[in-house]
Amino acid sequence: MNIKKDEIVLVEDNQYDVELILRAFKKNNLNQNIIVLEDGEEALDYFFAKGKYIDRNKKINPKFILLDLKLPKLDGLDVLKELKSNDTIKSIPIIVLTSSKEEKDICESYKLGVNSYIVKPVEFEKFVEVIGKVGLYWFYLNESIIR
Repeated sequence: MNIKKDEIVLVEDNQYDVELILRAFKKNNLNQNIIVLEDGEEALDYFFAKGKYIDRNKKINPKFILLDLKLPKLDGLDVLKELKSNDTIKSIPIIVLTSSKEEKDICESYKLGVNSYIVKPVEFEKFVEVIGKVGLYWFYLNESIIR
């Protein structure tokens, strides 16, 4: 499974949130390919080309990563720490998209190098609006060194 430059990696275990995010991207005409990874362990396997992702081309990376913090197997903060400590991967923008408003989560995320921290809105229309703004910014406004 190779990933093209304009794809997104979404690390999210809640299937309802996955569906909301996919619908929000579609509603905002951001019909990019989105790779969905369901837990922290799978995310690391994906990025480090291990397990079922052993054949993935590690030289081709996504435009950005949407990362939930509350994940099974391996917490999102642990995933963030691993990704940002790798010289090849650390330049990929990582946006934490979580329900946590806890100051300790926000502070730790920025300390570990997150590029943006967004709390998931509860209302669908607001959620769609936020996802649309995230997509527009990271696809069209942000200048990236990712090739």
